[in-house]
Parts: sequence; C-alpha cells; structure tokens
Amino acid sequence: MNAPTDPVLAVAVRAARRAAAVITDASRDLKRLPTYSKEQGDIVSATDKEAEQAVAATLRAAFPDHVILGEVSQAPDAVPASPYQWIVKSLDGTMNFVHGYPYYAVSIALAHGSELTHAVVLDPVHDELFTAVRGRGAQLNSVPIRTSACTRMQDALVGTVIPTRKSPRLQRYLPIMSALASRCTLRRAGAGSLDMAYVAAGRLDGFFEMSLGTWDVAAGALLVAEAGGRVGDFAGNPDFMRGNEVIAAAPGIFNPLREAIASVPPF
Repeated sequence: MNAPTDPVLAVAVRAARRAAAVITDASRDLKRLPTYSKEQGDIVSATDKEAEQAVAATLRAAFPDHVILGEVSQAPDAVPASPYQWIVKSLDGTMNFVHGYPYYAVSIALAHGSELTHAVVLDPVHDELFTAVRGRGAQLNSVPIRTSACTRMQDALVGTVIPTRKSPRLQRYLPIMSALASRCTLRRAGAGSLDMAYVAAGRLDGFFEMSLGTWDVAAGALLVAEAGGRVGDFAGNPDFMRGNEVIAAAPGIFNPLREAIASVPPF
C-alpha cells in the first residue's frame, strides 16, 4: 500500500504499526500474558501498556510538545501545555485479544483544540489500515471509503459495545439493545474503534455505545465523518467527546437509529 502523504498522518501510522508489532508478537504466547482488571468484566494486559509505550515514544520523538492521552495512562503526558493532543487506545478489544478472538485494533487520533484532525485505526490481524485527515476523506489501505447507502432500519446492520458488568449504564443499555433487536440486526464484536471504522467503510450501517472514554471514539469518529457519515450523542448533538454515549452511522440511518434509542423510556 502507498505511504501516507500527510507528514502528521505518516507519524501516526508509524506509531500504530509499532504498537501492532508489539501486539502481534504477544499474540503468539497468550497463555503467558499477564492481565489485571480495571473493573468487573474489563481488563488490561501487559500488552496494552507496552503497545501504548511504543505509540507514545514514536509520537513524542516527532512532536515533543504535544500532549499524549492514553487509555492505560489516562493522565495527559505533556511538556508545556499544547493545543495538540494525541488520543490513544493502543489495544481496543483487550478481552478479545487475550482469548485469541481476532477482532481488536490500535486507535490513534490527533485533536487540535476541540477539532479532530487525523485518525488511524489499524487492525493487525487482517492488516487493514483505516486513515482519515480532516477535509481529505477516509481511506482503507489507501483506497477511499464511504459509508453505506442504507436508509431503512429493518435493513441495517448495527454494531454496539455492551457496557461492562458493573457499569452503572448497563441497566439503561439493556432495554435499548432489546428494543433495537426488533428493528435492525445487531452485532457485538467487542472493539468500538474497529466497529466505527467498519461504519466508515460501509460494512456496518451504524454503531452506538454507552460508557465510553474519549480514546474509544476519537479516531473512529473522524473516519466516519470523513467517509460521509454522521456522529453525535444520543440526542444528536455533536459534542459526544465530552459525554458517555455515541451514535455513528450512515446518513440515512443516523436519525432512525437515534429516534429508536430515544423511544426507549429511561430506566
């Protein structure tokens, strides 16, 4: 595949590939992989940490003044304050990874202030590289991608991530999932950034998630927007990065999906 022509994106891709090398190497001996629990049903592996360190080292070498916000570290890594912030999820789908289930990804995004400018989601299992630069569209392995033309919920394939077992949002989520199951076809694969990349590529028509962090959606959100889709919170507002819920969908499915979720009474 062709190398990215945008120099900032090229660094992000290099960082993602270094993380992917760590992940691929660790996947060869999963039985020896140490893990610990963040909360019931949500785990972090030693590979998460090592992959995040590989990403941070690569980004810091190129952009020493930029802030780096990682899921594992969570605290911003900054020299002076900077309007540029890298938002990193070095291994999205850790539970899948430690079970050898081949659906996980590296997710890296750059924000300038409140605006996302660059995005990379790399699937190391299938060597699929999803990239986007604001105003320049989204690509899969250097080929432009677009969201689907689906307009009817009954025809839609919608991805989702179930909140962890002890999440306070689980009881709100379950009635929504039940209601949507009668209106569309649901898929729960376990890596939200990759689900959103699939929306951008037209493989999924929509996606929704609750109980998320900024690193879960930053890269995927730009991919979907640059592929012609829509991203917002459950009320349709664009400030989803500050909240705990997101909808990402093809233009013809965004409102029907949002309305279906809104029709479920609060728990």
